Amino acid sequence: MELNKGRKAELSRRTNETDVYASIDPDGSGTYEIDTGIPFLDHMLEQLGRHSGFDIIVKAKGDIQVDHHHTVEDVGIVLGQVLYECAKDKTGIARYGNAMLPMDDSFAMAAVDFCGRANLVYNCGLLKGYIGDFGTENIKEFFKAFTSNSFITLHINLMYGENAHHNAECIFKAVALALKEALYADRTKGIASTKGCL
Repeated sequence: MELNKGRKAELSRRTNETDVYASIDPDGSGTYEIDTGIPFLDHMLEQLGRHSGFDIIVKAKGDIQVDHHHTVEDVGIVLGQVLYECAKDKTGIARYGNAMLPMDDSFAMAAVDFCGRANLVYNCGLLKGYIGDFGTENIKEFFKAFTSNSFITLHINLMYGENAHHNAECIFKAVALALKEALYADRTKGIASTKGCL
């Protein structure tokens, strides 16, 4: 059974604080065009695209002169909504994905369920402080928004690591691989649920 093709989706969202456009093609090749005005966020979203194998475009303008929070959260909202549209028809997907990822001194685990129920478990207390001018608390805010709007269950565990940059990148790469497995693997026919729907 082949996975559904033509799952690409895109969305724009404008508020008084931000203007965000995003598109995702889960059947892509890992290309990306990212410009949020926040270089470290761009770097993390590039990891998400490259390692998931999704083609991702994100263009955002926000009130980063205030701080990064609004832009980070709204990018998470829009990417989550776009991913929801891509995966709306869950026929033929594995539904579940997980990854364990080492990066130098850092080690992270991520697991995802495309169940239609939004839930984030974020055990990443080791990731604190700033990376350049980027507050690492924004990473949790991104994933909260992303999860709430994609209606996925996502567990992220940063097991250990000393370098904050490595820790953050390890998290994004692990999530990317989990998403790839959940949407790309063809291990089932129909809907992967005893209920018959998700």
